[in-house]
Amino acid sequence: MTARANRHYLHYFDATWRRSATEKSESFSGERPTLQLSHHTCIMVVHKEFSSAGKEQGLKIWRIENMDLKPVPKNLHGSFYTGDAYLLMYTTSAPSYYIHMWLGDECSQDESGACAIFATQLDDFFGGKPVQFREVQNNESITFQGYFKSGIKYQKGGVASGFNHVVTNDANVKRLLHVKGRRTIRATEVDLNWASFNQGDCFIIDLGKNIYLWNGSQCNRFEKVKASQVSIDIRDNERNGRAEVHIVEEGAEPQEVIDVLGPKPAIAPSTPDDDKVETANKKKAALYQISDATGSMKTSCVAQSSPFKQEMLKLEECYIVDNGVDNNVFVWKGPKANDAERKAAMKVAQEFIKEKNYSNKTQIQVLPAGGETTLFKQFFINWKDKDQTTGPTKPYTIGSIAKVEQVPFDASTLHSCQAMAAQHKMVDDGSGKVEIWRVEGGARVPVDASCYGQFYGGDCYIILYTYKQGSREQYLIYTWQGQKSTQDELAASAFLTVQLDDSMGGAPVQVRVTQGQEPPHLMSLFKGKPMIIHLGGTSRTGGQTKAGSTRLFHIRTSTAKATRAVEVTPSACSLNTNDVFVLKTPDSLFVWRGVGASEEEVAAAKHVVSFLGGKPTDVVEGKEPAAFWTALGGKKEYQTSKSLQKTIKPPRLFGCSNKTGRLVVEEVPGDFNQSDLATDDVMLLDTWDQIFLWVGNDANHEEKTGAPKIAKEYVDTDPSGRRGIPITTIKQGAEPPTFTGWFQGWDAHMWHTDPLQKICAKS
Repeated sequence: MTARANRHYLHYFDATWRRSATEKSESFSGERPTLQLSHHTCIMVVHKEFSSAGKEQGLKIWRIENMDLKPVPKNLHGSFYTGDAYLLMYTTSAPSYYIHMWLGDECSQDESGACAIFATQLDDFFGGKPVQFREVQNNESITFQGYFKSGIKYQKGGVASGFNHVVTNDANVKRLLHVKGRRTIRATEVDLNWASFNQGDCFIIDLGKNIYLWNGSQCNRFEKVKASQVSIDIRDNERNGRAEVHIVEEGAEPQEVIDVLGPKPAIAPSTPDDDKVETANKKKAALYQISDATGSMKTSCVAQSSPFKQEMLKLEECYIVDNGVDNNVFVWKGPKANDAERKAAMKVAQEFIKEKNYSNKTQIQVLPAGGETTLFKQFFINWKDKDQTTGPTKPYTIGSIAKVEQVPFDASTLHSCQAMAAQHKMVDDGSGKVEIWRVEGGARVPVDASCYGQFYGGDCYIILYTYKQGSREQYLIYTWQGQKSTQDELAASAFLTVQLDDSMGGAPVQVRVTQGQEPPHLMSLFKGKPMIIHLGGTSRTGGQTKAGSTRLFHIRTSTAKATRAVEVTPSACSLNTNDVFVLKTPDSLFVWRGVGASEEEVAAAKHVVSFLGGKPTDVVEGKEPAAFWTALGGKKEYQTSKSLQKTIKPPRLFGCSNKTGRLVVEEVPGDFNQSDLATDDVMLLDTWDQIFLWVGNDANHEEKTGAPKIAKEYVDTDPSGRRGIPITTIKQGAEPPTFTGWFQGWDAHMWHTDPLQKICAKS
């Protein structure tokens, strides 16, 4: 950056900051960010908030308030004011970094400008290594959406209106949220009157102590399930569990709702969704080179259409991949490009969008070399990463950060290992006091300490964790709900959690955990041992079901180094080439290691062996003795996909639905699991070397007949030039292991119980 450019940057930053401080009605109380000038006239801006950024895995969010960064509390993540701008940073366990600017529809130019400046500063602070995203309300990237599995909430107003991010425990809260979406859930605040309602959507009538989920008569069950998750999220996070969720069907409104909204008129019928949704894979793109050789930033076309070759990207240059026809523009920063080109990347992309007359909602991704996203890499026919992964637990990392050692998950070493503390999102090392109760007969029954770490799918548990932060004691309450637990137990677990919280004066933080979605810190409570989840049954004496004479445990370590040992059906088709399995029979004990298994998974198997008892026989995939296959009922096909061993391009899950009146395809954001398979849709699973079409039992005729055409178009229009890969159609309830292997702990009986009934029990 030139001295002239530095002076302009400094002047703009200072003028923006000072104008905000004098023009805002509120007094400015924040500290002015530090601007440091070196003898080379390079600016290094260090905001006080940057010191904590990137230190732990997970998400940090700041709102722009009076041209300064103000952190948003974690329990309010996912709630955005439409009149504001936000800066987000996500840190992976690698670590790698993602920076997002989020701009509300009604945010001011000053706030969006300040957000851009802070994003640039934060990128500079990390040496230009993060991936940057520009997000616009209602058109966020899949990466952004994946951070908020319980949905995104848009609230009216913003800083200028005096709206602050506070925990809304106020019993006088009155608002109406319109919930839309099946894969990406958005809840938008609308006017609190009957005119806002329609029969085809779900609405949340939030009255503080009572939260009413109103379901239109034309809503389908999957939409109701997703909307109920938003209601529960408001109760658990915004109200700290101090509210009740009520499910209300159209025509059965309680008196409190009528009192607030007035006499109920005829409700408007459902309306088709006018949002433009991706109907196939990403369309073709063009490649441009960015240069400042003439004294100003110019772009020149390198290739008119994809697929491109990776060698087209010269390390000394910056490039734009123009996929504007599909509302995406990517900027790739060569590691040897000059500073001016690299620092101007976001600005150049914004100007490029204006020149092309693209929508102002076009998404922008700015990518350093080594930090390319899946959406970017799909435009290249021969893309290869520098350090290809050797298993699903070895995430690819960015640039020089890739040299950071992968630290195994071992909570006992957290105090002495700073690298581990940085790579795992944990309030402490898990060495505090742990108390666990099982929910039984509507009461908390203590679990024997010798059984801590072992959970049964037929039970619900309440875990109280006490730790010290400085001289103060802090508390966490985890409510763990097994997939096989009854509706009574689910309801009782929620009630007992609030009761325990109240008895402690509301001091604890509450975390509700569904089986299979356990956070890393919960894993750390068991002193480095894996979390063991038994198939069905309960931990009480006698149990609901007896343990089988032959038992099989599936051991997998996640990218966050959290290890689970999940009991699965003892059959050869349950095996997976990327993991470790422990097989127990009445007269033998085997530890089976797949060729893609990690050392962490092998170590975890020892703990499973210790509680099962017996002397294990180690078995390597491909060299199994006959007794091993006999114990599993014979040798059968199981998941052996090489893509799972070398996950360069992660699997992607899409839903094919015509619920909006036309057949559309939406990607499931973030990490997907079995519950994301909508039984009233056709789902498309892309594992790169194969396409699966999963047909839900309740999918309609148009979806069943139209989905295969979409799958073919998806492959034929693939920007990377994939051709001729197999497309497999499978039916709900008859899934082969080549499909189920992409979902850990696949439960063949999941849909025997109505998901909506289970959700209602939690409320």
